[in-house]
Amino acid sequence: MSFFPKIAFQYEVEEYLTKVFRNNELITALGTQEAENKYQSLLSHLSHPPAFTTVRVNTHLASVKDVKKLLLEEIQKQFKGLLVPVLEHPKLQDILLIPVIGPRRDLKKHASEVIVGARCGYAVLRGAHVYVPGIVSTSKFVKAGDLVSVYSDIEGRCKRGAREFDGVKVFLGNGISELSRSEIFSSSGPLKGLGIRIIEPVYLSPSFDNVLPSHLFLQNLPSVVVSHVLNPQPGEKILDMCAAPGGKTTHIATLMHDQGEIIAMDKTANKVKKIKQNAELLQLKCIKAFCYDGTKALSVEKREDKQEGPPFLPESFDRILLDAPCSGMGQRPNMAYSSTLKEVTSYQPLQRKLFTVAVKLLKPGGVLVYSTCTITLSENEEQVAWALKTFPCLQLHPQEPHIGGEGMKGAGLSLDQLKLLQRFDPSAVTLQGMDVNSLQGSREDDLISLANKDCIGFFIAKFIKSNSK
Repeated sequence: MSFFPKIAFQYEVEEYLTKVFRNNELITALGTQEAENKYQSLLSHLSHPPAFTTVRVNTHLASVKDVKKLLLEEIQKQFKGLLVPVLEHPKLQDILLIPVIGPRRDLKKHASEVIVGARCGYAVLRGAHVYVPGIVSTSKFVKAGDLVSVYSDIEGRCKRGAREFDGVKVFLGNGISELSRSEIFSSSGPLKGLGIRIIEPVYLSPSFDNVLPSHLFLQNLPSVVVSHVLNPQPGEKILDMCAAPGGKTTHIATLMHDQGEIIAMDKTANKVKKIKQNAELLQLKCIKAFCYDGTKALSVEKREDKQEGPPFLPESFDRILLDAPCSGMGQRPNMAYSSTLKEVTSYQPLQRKLFTVAVKLLKPGGVLVYSTCTITLSENEEQVAWALKTFPCLQLHPQEPHIGGEGMKGAGLSLDQLKLLQRFDPSAVTLQGMDVNSLQGSREDDLISLANKDCIGFFIAKFIKSNSK
């Protein structure tokens, strides 16, 4: 049952998506009503958090068994003895899954209110506390130590420092204010640090603030699948074209036992800094991060022998991951998607530029994995159809592990081609809440199956380059 309103889009984007999910191929295969039901279910799922928190264990430094034990102790401490299992995934043996308890419908709301921005609100729904930069407004007399109810301004309408807000707001839970209103909105400049310690969230997930930071990496389940599908081997030279913040980069390095060379690129300096910080934190040495535009990463001139960074000569890499910039519509939770149709449709040409460079940089026999965290056809299956037509040297390849569903109809791909793709579609399961009692009576296999499906929206395609043409 839906607890939050379905995700809202700008009118033009909503029209665009409606056509995508009512395309002729899909209607012919499913029927009008079934196609519509799946689309409406997807919209409901997107406004709610996934059913599980996924953490990837840094197996470079610690074993899954040891981290699982430490994590169980941490969760018991945070949840005050509440028994919530930590599950090992049978096909992704470097992740741990923690069920998310909620939505909790019996929480009492307090008179004092704190309004946070939408992005901060979504983080709270996935286990975070509220930090001062995320606070938009508070009730007039909030003092340090007060019990407050926290709401998200999902439409971005609340004015900073307002004393009350009557616009659209979504209840996220209750917390204790660490600061007074005057301290939060201090005229001496923006404060940092903890603002509200959440004690009664609508969705109960563990907080990972400073919890085993070098041993754990918070990562959505499909994002972990991507690196396994790439299947990096020790000693190879690998390119992660759009690497920030480095979750997949560090995972690739771990899978190849920190042996070989990974080139990680991003065109934003601050994001490259984050990649380097994550590599250092996880003690991985084979990653070299560069601030560079991936569309310009192919060199047309001879390189100097000592040059480490981009641009690179053709056929320089054994494997390439193109986790492409995308419209991000698969991210959860999201109750109000703000991008315009022009912004949404701007990604396809950019992805094709990056893809073209990737194909040229890949060695014959090499592997190219393309992924996005969005739900559109134009950025996913249509890109696969375009790639196969444009680059005869590319062949779709089976993926291992194959945990998501097959590709979506509508781009003219054959049934056999669709089966080689992975589309993670949260509407594949019924939106349901989870409480401690239902957890105790659940089989582990059923919980793993739910985790595989009730995750973010995501897409993966794997190609092999057959020759150098």
